Formats: sequence, C-alpha cells, structure tokens
Amino acid sequence: MLKEKAVASLGQSSLLMPAWVKAALLANDRLKLYLSMIQSAAQHAASPDNPAADWGRELAQCGLHGAAWLQELVKTAYLDDRTLVIPQLEQLLGAMASDLSLMARPLAEGGREHHPQLIARRDIWLQKIHVMEDEEGLGPQALADLTRGDRKHGDSFHILVMDLHKQLNATASEIATEDIDGAHVWQIDETDRPLIKAFMRGLHRTAPLKFSHPGLDTAVTRNGSQLLIQNDIGTNDVHVLVIEVEQRTINLTYSDLHAGRFEFFRQMLEVAGFEWTVYDPVTSDGLNAGKPYQVGKAHLKADDDEILMDGLEAVASRIVFVIDWNRARKRLQNFVKKPQAQAILRRAAEEELGHMAWLLAGGERLVFNAMQAVDSEAFRVGDRLDDILGEASASDFLLEILRMSSIMLRQQQPVALVADEAQMLLARVLRQRTFEFDLLAEHAAYCHAIAQALCEALENATAVDENQNASLVLRAKTWERQADHLLIDARQRAERQSRWRPVVELLEKADDVADALEEAFFIHSMTLGEPLQGLPAPVTEVLRHLADTTLAAIQDQVKAIEIARQVSEYGDAVDSDLFLQTLWRMLRAERLCDELSRQARKSIVISLHASPAGLLLASDLATTIEKASDGLLAAGYALRKMVLTKTGMTA
Repeated sequence: MLKEKAVASLGQSSLLMPAWVKAALLANDRLKLYLSMIQSAAQHAASPDNPAADWGRELAQCGLHGAAWLQELVKTAYLDDRTLVIPQLEQLLGAMASDLSLMARPLAEGGREHHPQLIARRDIWLQKIHVMEDEEGLGPQALADLTRGDRKHGDSFHILVMDLHKQLNATASEIATEDIDGAHVWQIDETDRPLIKAFMRGLHRTAPLKFSHPGLDTAVTRNGSQLLIQNDIGTNDVHVLVIEVEQRTINLTYSDLHAGRFEFFRQMLEVAGFEWTVYDPVTSDGLNAGKPYQVGKAHLKADDDEILMDGLEAVASRIVFVIDWNRARKRLQNFVKKPQAQAILRRAAEEELGHMAWLLAGGERLVFNAMQAVDSEAFRVGDRLDDILGEASASDFLLEILRMSSIMLRQQQPVALVADEAQMLLARVLRQRTFEFDLLAEHAAYCHAIAQALCEALENATAVDENQNASLVLRAKTWERQADHLLIDARQRAERQSRWRPVVELLEKADDVADALEEAFFIHSMTLGEPLQGLPAPVTEVLRHLADTTLAAIQDQVKAIEIARQVSEYGDAVDSDLFLQTLWRMLRAERLCDELSRQARKSIVISLHASPAGLLLASDLATTIEKASDGLLAAGYALRKMVLTKTGMTA
C-alpha cells in the first residue's frame, strides 16, 4: 500500500517519519529472521536426516505466521551439488528486497541527506537480489554474500542490515516519539496535550466498532504553529485524513477513492459544524492505480477551547464509520435501493452502531438465510426484501439487524446466535407486515383526492375560468393514473406471490371508484363551458350532496384500512368492533347514494327539460357518481373478506 504517498500528496510528509521508522524496525526483524532461516535451510539440506527446526514461534513474533510458504522453506530446501536449492527462493528474495527498501526509507526519503553511502549500498544490494532471482539456487558465494557478518571479507547483505539498524535507532531517538492515549506523538507543545486527548477520546469511543479490521493508527506532531494529526483510516492507499489545528481552527484534508463514501463523511462532519470545500477528482502517480480520487477540505472555527476539543472529538468519532463503508453499502443494496442503503449506514453511524459487526456476522448471507428459513411462501428465489416488506419496513429491518449484530458481537456472542436472532426478527416483521395496507391506503388516498376535488368543483363552479377548469381536469386524470399504477404493481406482485391476490381483487374494485370519480370530474367540467355555462342551482345542490356522501364513504374507507392494518387474530376486540362499525357505515352510504341519485334525476328533469345537452350531461354526472358508490360497496365487501381471512374467521 502507498499510504505514505497519499499523505505526502496532501502536503504533510513530516507526519510520516514515526510510521516510517516503526515500519523500518519491523522490517529489520523480518530480514534477520529470513537470514537465519536461510542458514537453517543450508544446514538442513546438508544433513537432511536431522529434523528441521520449527520456526513457528519466530514467524508469529514477526507477524508472519500466516505465510505458509515460509513454514515450508527450511523443510523443502536441498543441495544440488554445492548449490542450495530453495523452492520458495523467488518469494523469499522478493520479500527481502521489499523489507530492505522499507528499512532504508526513513534515511532515503526523510529529508536527511547525510547517509549517501548507506543508500548507495542499498541500491547495490537491490540490484544483486534482482540478479539472484534469475538463478536456480544460491551458490556458496551468494550464500556467503547474504549471510556473513565478518567485515574483513567485504560488505554483505547482513552487514548492511546491521548498519541500517544502527542508524534507525539513532533516528528514532532523535524524533523522541511518545504515546498519548494511543497516539504516536513527537515534538509537541504542552498545550497540545488536551487537544490530542480530545481527539483520541472520540477515536476510542467508536473504535471498538471496527473490531479486528486494521486502521485508526494516529500520528501527531507540531509543524511550527500548526498541530498536525494524521489518521490511518484503513489499508487503501488514497484513503487518508490529515488535520491541522491552529489558533482554535481545525482544517481537515480528506481523500477517498469512492465518491459516495466521501459524501457520507462530508455529511457527518457538516452535522458537527464543519464547512467543506470539495475539489474536482485528482490523479497522482502511483496512487489508486492511476485512477482519479476525491479530495476535499473541511474547516471549523471554534470560539473557545471547549468547542475546539468537541470538534476534534467529533471528527475522530466518525472515522470508524467510513472503514469498509462501500462494501457494506453494496451488500445492503441486495435488499434495498442505493439511497435507502446509504440512509441505513447514516442511521447506523448516528446511533454509533457501525456496520462492521454485520459484515463479520455474515452480511448479506445473514439476511438471505433468514429470508430462506422464515417463510418460503413470503420469499422466493429472486425476491428483494423491499419488494416484499416495502422500502420503509425493509430499511427498518436491516437497521435493526445492524444494531443487533453490533451489540451482540461487542458482547462476544457467537455468530450463530446472531443468525438465530435475525431469523426471529424477520419472523416478527412478517407477522406485523402492513405493506399491502400501505398500498391500499395510497390508492384510497387518490380516490379521496379526486372525490374532494369534485366536491370543491361543484361548490365553486362559477368561480373557475376555462384555464383553471382544464388544469383541474388534468390533475384529476393524473391522480387516476397513479391509482392505476398501484393496481398494476399489485398484479405484478400477485404473479409471484399468491398472498397478493386478495389485494388485487380489492384494488380492482377500488380502481372502479377512481375511474368513476375521474369521469364524473370530466363530465362536470363539460357543464361549465358552452352552451350550458353551469348547471342550475337546484341540480348543483343535489349533485353536491351526492358527491359529499360519496366523499364521506371514502373517508370511512381510509379509516377502515388503517384499522384493518392493526387487526389480527391476536388483536384487540375493540379494534375489530371499530373496523366493522366503520365498514358498515361505508357500505350503508351506497344505499343513501341510490336515494340521492333518484332525487338528482328528478331535479335534473325539472330544471333542464328544455336543455337536451344539460339533461344528458347532468344525468350522466349523477349516474357516474352513483357508480363510484357502487364500486365502494364492492371494495368494502372485499376489504371485509380480506380482514376476516387475516384474523382466521370465516368471511
């Protein structure tokens, strides 16, 4: 990884020296181990009957216990004449060249120009290693050149490593590194300590949410009047955060290869009071495989030291939530759309739950297994969670899964228990699901909107001009089409899930209501133009009464749907009684509309017998409104059947 190049590209290379020295010292330990293993391999090859030494403990101490090829290096070596053949030689020499470069880096790139001989020797040995990689094995001279420690025979790889180590120790003492609450700190003022402690307080508050994922190492130093803080967010080379604190002002530079994650971090800091300047994506040689990445700067001006420390704590507490953010977002998109996935991660950060626990517990597999285990009728292959539960319920369920995973894994509960809890949670959600009723309620809302608009049109007929009339007709048509789309949606769901068939049956009847109301609105608009210029007041009055009664019935339908949402076989009897009372009131409205329709016809004949056009349009208007009430009657009975089936009773 090229994290150091990213930090340097952000203009703060002085932060790198402690990390470089630390990495160089670790590389020294590995190189000495490699040289010892080469000598052991030579001894084992010379005496293959003797058991090979076990290097497991030494490898573990150097962080190399996972390198299987090193475990086999000594055991598999053999002699071909006088040449030591090591099957893993190419890997070994590559690792040695890499660690030699790491050892020399603080001396070669740290701004010190007084080690030219060491750097020249490094370059010579890198070239020699490159040549050795093309050989069949290590001959006696090559073996001696690598491992001997006697200077009277000239330079060797081993001697160079010793000389570099000596100079590294001197460099480490020069920078006088100390530790403040886990931060690697050097050359600071005494007044900086509270600021560093505030930053680390925020970091430690949320750091457990990353679990075993690498990252969050913090380096702090002073550069003149500026306190510099750099946090190693993760393992990506351009994912870097550098903070400058000067005169109660925090200036933050952040780079990220994912635009979505950059925006996520930006929004979190805006909540904490930071103002952002975001630049066009940039490209740097050797970073992010040459691909562009996002860079921005955030600024916070504090009025006092307390606000300054709160700002540092807030920044530090948010860092953990961008680790593996993009991976979590992609996995959540198996179940909800991208905006919902990002909203879930935002909520998880706000509640300081994080997403790493969910990923560790299985991520999308945790949810897929729960879907498969809970209800094979509700979920079939290819079904999305938001299609079955609806966007809101699916998002709530996924957020609860993230919460559960975070809490249980921090309590060191087994992953299998998290999976069991996920299945139980989904089972509860399915028992309580009301997505079907969401769709029914939305359709009823469109019917209500059209009916209310019709009542208002009958009430204010003389106050509407031609352009307003056309606009109102178009609006009613738009509502009717949107109601149609809900029916189409339900039909598509019913093709995959049989439980949606009763919903389709109900919506088909309810859609007749929307169609009739929209048609009535259009007919009424025709009565306002030539030659009628409106209907007589007695006709308008009785038609308005008919429309008002239909509107009241639709209002009862809306109430009945909301009550039905809560009714279940375990529900409160009061809810069941209220549902039936509301439903029967809605159904009785149809009889009243029949009577009002007859009254309307009488009034129409009396008032418009001399106007064939008026007689025709007014009669059609009354008939169409009555047709809407007939549709409500059919929809009401379908709703009754659906609820009685839901509660386990006979319809």
